[in-house]
Amino acid sequence: MPLPQTEASGPEPHRPQEPVEPHTPAQGARRASSEDAPRARPEGSRPGPGTLRRAFSRVSQRASGQDPRGDTGLLRLSGRFLFRSLRRTSDNGPAGDQTSEPGLACGRKGSSKAKEGVGQRSSTGTGPEEAEGTSVADLISKRQLLAAFEHLRHLETGLVAEKASCTFQQDPTDFARRAMDVCLHYDGLTAEIGAIVCETLGPDEVDAAALAEVARVVLAEEEAHPEPPADGDFLRTPRGWRLHWENAVRRSAEERVRQAGAGEAPGAADATPDVARLLAELSGLVRSDLQKVQREVHPAYAAAGFQAWQTYLSAFHGAVAQRFQELTHVARSYKQLYVLLDWATNVYGSPDFLGSQDQTVPSEPLPPLLAPDAWAQLEDACTSLLETEIASCFSRILQLEQDRWAAAEAPDVLQGIYRTTLSSDVCMLVAEHAKAAGAISTKLEATTLGICARALGLFLPRFKKAFLESGAVSEPNLCASINAFEELRTHLLAKFPESFGELEKPLVAATCAFQKQLLQGLQGDVQPLFRVLCTKAWLTQDLLKPLMDKVVAFSRLLEHMAPPLAQETLQEVHRYVVREYLAQVLRPHQRFRGEDRLSGSKKMRLEAQAIANTFQGLGSEATWLGQAILCVADIMGETHKDDIRRHLETLIRSYPDIRRDHVLAILALRRLGHRRNQHFLRHTQALLRAAAKASGSGATGGRVLFEEIELSTSVGMVITCI
Repeated sequence: MPLPQTEASGPEPHRPQEPVEPHTPAQGARRASSEDAPRARPEGSRPGPGTLRRAFSRVSQRASGQDPRGDTGLLRLSGRFLFRSLRRTSDNGPAGDQTSEPGLACGRKGSSKAKEGVGQRSSTGTGPEEAEGTSVADLISKRQLLAAFEHLRHLETGLVAEKASCTFQQDPTDFARRAMDVCLHYDGLTAEIGAIVCETLGPDEVDAAALAEVARVVLAEEEAHPEPPADGDFLRTPRGWRLHWENAVRRSAEERVRQAGAGEAPGAADATPDVARLLAELSGLVRSDLQKVQREVHPAYAAAGFQAWQTYLSAFHGAVAQRFQELTHVARSYKQLYVLLDWATNVYGSPDFLGSQDQTVPSEPLPPLLAPDAWAQLEDACTSLLETEIASCFSRILQLEQDRWAAAEAPDVLQGIYRTTLSSDVCMLVAEHAKAAGAISTKLEATTLGICARALGLFLPRFKKAFLESGAVSEPNLCASINAFEELRTHLLAKFPESFGELEKPLVAATCAFQKQLLQGLQGDVQPLFRVLCTKAWLTQDLLKPLMDKVVAFSRLLEHMAPPLAQETLQEVHRYVVREYLAQVLRPHQRFRGEDRLSGSKKMRLEAQAIANTFQGLGSEATWLGQAILCVADIMGETHKDDIRRHLETLIRSYPDIRRDHVLAILALRRLGHRRNQHFLRHTQALLRAAAKASGSGATGGRVLFEEIELSTSVGMVITCI
């Protein structure tokens, strides 16, 4: 940054008016040590000879390497010490020249103009600026940094040579004053480099010439001062301008990142949209700045042989990482954490974040925004909050269903199927969270799916209990709930088999409970109609038709059920009708003899065919039920008693769940007598044992018919008598 312009007073060319201490961006917080700070002196007073000797003594000690603080800070510390120790006030200088120079501020233009006063003092020495009539401060103010450095390099070389020739033995303060001027101008160059860097970012146009000049002067200084001198001479110590330039880049990037979301309060109660807006603004700012670096800044530096892209990229990445870490500490809800994780992974971490420029890929890998353990903690915090959120989502889904039941709303019919929002709400909930988590990491996706599966496992019994206890258990609502649970089973298990595999049994159990409730309604309607079968009136009347009419009416409801479950329910109705028909036959209120028995057998065959034809017309695939009533009718009406054995064999082979008591009840319809019944039982004993074994091992394939037919006490007494 330039120093204030001063005017020389009188014939003394080396007397400056109130020079001030310059500050560089890299050392804005640096202060001179207590031993270097001068005591307060009244304005206009001059240092005495003792003060000058002590100042020169300290400079000589530091130049010889005796300062314990090392070589890195010798130049600026010595310059400030000499500047303060030799401060003198001009007797006739203008008051405006006594203002102190402020520290370096990023983005301030024309900062080098303040160094013209020091340049005038420096121009009294031997150097090229006298020949050309331009001071070092003027060159800096015009941002001719390389020319200014060459002048300073010339002064530095001359001072070192004169010092080596013992020129200053008689007047050591002359060396101190001239060394002070060189140090101040080096500090001015340093400040100007920082100012140019800080002006680079932002909406203003880039001064490509100034950036190229910065690159050239940094490289020239590194070439002039490749390493610290062996004798510890602070004038020839490397100035570290590359590091200063990198620090200026870092500070300017941090300042730009801080401008994103300025004034936002991401920790407030409604902070979720604030975090999203802040990250969106941060993305736009970082993207525009880095694209500007790609298009304008980096080419300007590269033209002078200086690589700037990696430095700017690393600086912005470090600033973004610091800001991101701050946001993780104020995030309170799972939505905020989701926004942060998603932005870090899918926005900032995207290869297209900066566009398709070739330089988007860094030459060196950048560190992650968060350390692995901090990232894991962030994911854990997100999943912890997610458990509560997903549980509350399922509670809201249940409440929506209960509100619909209370309003007595009929389920929607979509493509001929009863629909409820239950399955779509649950599937959408799981899919959205799985997609969001999967976009962040595979681990988070698996954890999220596990949370959803556990929450759904707790939701199923709650829903079933609430539904069955509500007053909305109508046939359409039952069908809609059955369809919803079937969709959950097929969709979730097909898409996420590993996470939701254990929920198949609870889903099937809930579906069966609804099917059972649906069938109980039908059974309550048709059960009285079975009681008139196998009576005297039954022989002369068509008492089966009202029963089958109710079955046909019920089947129309199944048209609005999902096809697999509709078929399953229809087969269950088919099995129920055949089973109850047989139960009525085996528990007769009266027994037929003679012609009535033959008429009853014929009637049973006709009704067995009618039942089979009706269910076949409805689409039932349970053809295995067709032989049961026919075999019993054949045994009941068989005129050749020896053929009864053949009918028994067909019945036992077709229905392995049949038992000895069932066979005896069937034989009792014929009143064959004890001896013949025992003969048939002995003949079928091996078949009955094989059937019992097959039924116990589950080899029947779920075909259960006779096992659910309970024989009454009266039948047991008849069997005992036989």
